[in-house]
Amino acid sequence: MQEITQIPTWCPGCGTYMVSAALKGAINNLKIPPKNVVVCYDIGCSGNMVNVLDVCGIATLHGRSIPFASGVKSARPELTVIAQAGDGGLLSEGLNHFIHAIQRNDPIVLIVNNNLIFGLTAGQPSCATPKEVGSSYVSDENRLAPLSIVDLAVVNGAKFIARVPETDPGLIQEVIKEAITFKGFAIVEVIQPCKIWARGAKQVKFKEINKPLSDKKKLIGRDDLVGLLYREN
Repeated sequence: MQEITQIPTWCPGCGTYMVSAALKGAINNLKIPPKNVVVCYDIGCSGNMVNVLDVCGIATLHGRSIPFASGVKSARPELTVIAQAGDGGLLSEGLNHFIHAIQRNDPIVLIVNNNLIFGLTAGQPSCATPKEVGSSYVSDENRLAPLSIVDLAVVNGAKFIARVPETDPGLIQEVIKEAITFKGFAIVEVIQPCKIWARGAKQVKFKEINKPLSDKKKLIGRDDLVGLLYREN
C-alpha cells in the first residue's frame, strides 16, 4: 500500500485516526492487494478516509454507502468490498438499506463510525445521540432515546455483529480482519464520541467478551459489551 501524503482534516483526538490505521493494518496483514479492495464512503467526517486510504474508493450519497457497496460486490464478487457509514447517515437516510442488507446477508463489511451526533455539520442530534447530550441547534437536551445499531442488527437477523471502542486499535484491527474474512454481511460498530459536539456523553465502562455469544438475543440492551459479539458459523 502506497503512502498517502494528504493530511487528514479530522479534529485532534478523533477516533477516525484509529479506525483508518486499523483498516489499513487489517488489509496489509491479510495481504490483500489494494487494487482488490473497494471502500464505499458515506458523507461525513469519517468519510474523509477516502483521501487517506490507498485503495479503490467511492464517495457516495448520504446514507447510501451500503447499496453502492452491495452493487460493487454483485458486479465483482472477487473483490473485498467495505461500506463506511456514520451514525447519522446509517440510522436516518440509510436505515432501510441497513435492514435490507442484513436480511439479504450481502457479503460485504460495514464499518460504522458512531460519533453519537452529526459532527461534520456542527452538532445536530442524530438517531444515535444519547438523551444527555445537548446540541448546538436546540436549547434543550435530546429527548429521544438513541437507536442501537447492535440491537437493530440482532432483531433483523445479522450473522456477524461487532462493537469496538476507539481506544483499542488492536481490537479494532482484529475485528475488521474477522469481518473481512466472514462470508456474509459483517457489521463493525466503532464507538467514537465526537470530541467537539458530543462532549456531554456519559463515559461507558466497556466489558470486552472473550468469545462471541451463542445467543445473540442476550446482546439487546447491552451497550457496554465490546468485541466480536456474535458470529454465526
